Amino acid sequence: MPPKKMPVAVKRDHVEVAGPNELRDPFVRQELKRASIWIGLACAVGLAVALAQPLLLIFGGIVFAAMLDGGARLLGRALPIARGWRLMIVVLGVLGFLVWTVYFAGSQLATQAQTLQTLVTTQFDRALIYANANHLLEGAGSAAEIGKQVLGSIGRVTSAVGTAVGVVTSAIMIAVIGVFLAIEPRLYERGVAWMLPIRTRDGFYATMKDMGFTLRRLMAGRLIGMAFEGFFTWLLLLIGGIPLAALLGLLTGLLAFLPNIGSIISGLLIVTVGFSGGLNAGFYALGVYVTIQIIDGYLVVPTVAKRSVDLAPALVLGAQVMFGALFGLLGLMFADPMVAMLKVALEHGSGRPNEKSSESPSARS
Repeated sequence: MPPKKMPVAVKRDHVEVAGPNELRDPFVRQELKRASIWIGLACAVGLAVALAQPLLLIFGGIVFAAMLDGGARLLGRALPIARGWRLMIVVLGVLGFLVWTVYFAGSQLATQAQTLQTLVTTQFDRALIYANANHLLEGAGSAAEIGKQVLGSIGRVTSAVGTAVGVVTSAIMIAVIGVFLAIEPRLYERGVAWMLPIRTRDGFYATMKDMGFTLRRLMAGRLIGMAFEGFFTWLLLLIGGIPLAALLGLLTGLLAFLPNIGSIISGLLIVTVGFSGGLNAGFYALGVYVTIQIIDGYLVVPTVAKRSVDLAPALVLGAQVMFGALFGLLGLMFADPMVAMLKVALEHGSGRPNEKSSESPSARS
């Protein structure tokens, strides 16, 4: 049997360094950690873009849950009953309002909606003809063509919710998610916190508390503004004999959910319908719109929401334009809640939590 050869040490004139397969080396592990962070961030951004619609629906559910939770908290000041019963009363109230709107006012509003579409299209075409005749707006096309261009530029997500079926489906999904979140919000909050390091959970809970408070105050102010604008627009237009007063009041209330942009759209509709009935009716409708907006902007909004949710109008408008272009109609609707929650997160990240978010013990029940 031949003798076993012993390994011979090889002398090299250079120093060997760890390669990419040497995972035990601290430098290699550190570089792999950095690379995984950047790869994970890129994947997260890609998933957020690809899943824009479901993410916005989930966020819409969070917004709706904040409304239900705020209603239950407000009801708790008058009814000393369990939170579950208060939440059920709020949900039944919302459902009852929707049923009343559909079954008792649906036929009238549907008829007025057809009349409004014809009237607005006719008035807009007249304005375009006048502008073309005076060389103010040449080659603009008809009202239908301009409408298609505007809707096509809102964003890619609009195609998913632009049809009647898409709107109903999205609204049902938002409502279902919101109800489940409102029933047991602490369960989902603890579930998210469980995925975070223990040392960061206290800060996460504090941030979530301030976000919830800010979102409830923002939505409370929004709902009060919607009710105020919708009711008084309908009442004043009805007194002045303006046609389609009920539909204009409803649209004004719904569009008030979109600050800045919603008021512009509702104002154009009110003035257009007003001038269709003559010069005096048009100026009266314009006066109604200006009066409602002045009272809402200088009295209702500052009294209800601005003390706790201080968002600059230009910031909100810029966010609406950007989110509307990126994510469509849903991004336009939820732009200001996103900005408000991001503002709270940045305040906590910089070590300056929102001092206005302090609540009394009774308000937390």
